[in-house]
Amino acid sequence: MVKIEIDYNKCEGSDCGECVDACPMEVLVLEGDKVVIVDPEECSVCEVCMDVCPEECIEVEDDE
Repeated sequence: MVKIEIDYNKCEGSDCGECVDACPMEVLVLEGDKVVIVDPEECSVCEVCMDVCPEECIEVEDDE
């Protein structure tokens, strides 16, 4: 199982949204002004969201 964490104290949400645009599996989506995780089991652990986040507020770990 994949573990995805977003540090909402650093995340700029809809003002940024880079991770949402970059996620090829559409695991991260905007709900209002907030980035939320949907279907984490679909995550391919490509870590693109981590690479594009200017605030470095996303952590992705493969718990397997």
